[in-house]
Amino acid sequence: MGMSPEVSGKPSFVKFDTPRELVEAAYEAVRQARQTGKVKKGTNETTKAIERGVAKLVVVAEDTEPPEVVAHLPIIADERKIPYLFVSSKTQLGQSMGIDVGSAACAIIEPGEAQPLLEQILASLSKIRSA
Repeated sequence: MGMSPEVSGKPSFVKFDTPRELVEAAYEAVRQARQTGKVKKGTNETTKAIERGVAKLVVVAEDTEPPEVVAHLPIIADERKIPYLFVSSKTQLGQSMGIDVGSAACAIIEPGEAQPLLEQILASLSKIRSA
């Protein structure tokens, strides 16, 4: 039996473990960007933002059901060299975006006041991805 490359106990679309502090930073960056910049929410909007190359950071919820809904996002983000990370909770992601329902994914288009935080996140991500 071959070992699958997925991170243990997580859906197969989760390509790497996002450290907790990075997850918290992502929620905060989304919140700030929503208030002072521009964020696209939901899988369809996020997909379009990636395809158009306007996403600065893509955030994907690991607990999305069914996982097929978001499984394509890391693939197309990698193709377009757009950074992405995974957060544990679609409910918390929704709250960061100021909506009462969970959100499977979002894309920060214009970070606004989240720019310094976004730069920290991207620096940390590149370290994780190149490890």
